[in-house]
Amino acid sequence: MALTQTHMDRFEASMPRLEAIAYRLLGSSSDAEDAVQDTFLRWQAADIDRIEVPEAWLTKVLTNVCLNQLTSARARRESYVGQWLPEPLLAGDPMLGPADTAEQRESVSYAVLALMERLSPNERVVYVLREAFDYPHRKIAEMLDITEASCQQLFHRAKKHIAEGRARTEIDAEAARPVVEEFLAAATSGRTEPLVRLLTSDAVAIGDGGGKVPARTKAFEGAVAVAKFMRGLFKPGKAKRDLVGGSAEIHATTANGSPALVAVVGGRVVGILCLEITAEGIAAFRSQANPDKLERATRRWAATEHGEPLFHAF
Repeated sequence: MALTQTHMDRFEASMPRLEAIAYRLLGSSSDAEDAVQDTFLRWQAADIDRIEVPEAWLTKVLTNVCLNQLTSARARRESYVGQWLPEPLLAGDPMLGPADTAEQRESVSYAVLALMERLSPNERVVYVLREAFDYPHRKIAEMLDITEASCQQLFHRAKKHIAEGRARTEIDAEAARPVVEEFLAAATSGRTEPLVRLLTSDAVAIGDGGGKVPARTKAFEGAVAVAKFMRGLFKPGKAKRDLVGGSAEIHATTANGSPALVAVVGGRVVGILCLEITAEGIAAFRSQANPDKLERATRRWAATEHGEPLFHAF
């Protein structure tokens, strides 16, 4: 049916929320945009005047679209080259969605998005809708065509899986900034010892190059192994400059609300290194270098103000 301006306005008013839900579920801005577009096509084909609660209808349709994508994504990721990590979003990106509560901020943190890969599709949906968007279990159950009791069980299982993967509490952004700067100074010193002192003993480093940028297929584990990797990562070299197309500027920022370093070459984001900083030290590094997952970050970077780089790498 032809959409009236009122129908269009209703959908457009819901788009920011739909995109934020889809991004948390899928871990990819392009997949989230596709899911919202599919939802719009179904909205366009529906008898809208008979839909009693448009917001609930749109959320249910989007959820089902995302569930289908999650099922097919698991099969695609089995053939993915190397480690698969979510797409990081830089500070202020509207797709990050609400950040008023600690639960909302944590649900979109890079560490939690990575941990959500352990959840079943239904667990992921329940966790996101309940934790980040405060949907009642009754409404989530209706969307998934399950009982309210089953919905609550899925939520408790999801919370348990996430909690088991996050044994430490991260420090706030203000306290993290000096640690980021200290890490960068240590990483560019050419020495391993200063780095080791900044890390937890069980620190890990994981990278996603998508088969387009060299990245180790297995994570580095342990403070010494991670420190040696980071020392090498920040060591200048012609091969690195050739790979990214020049000397990279390194900026400190936040991605998904957590401390991050962004590597920029000629205005193009070529890498985002997300740090998981705890009271005990830096517990994890998750680096995204797959160019397909940095296009939105590049657009965001070009549209925002940023200060002088902390370091010129490579």
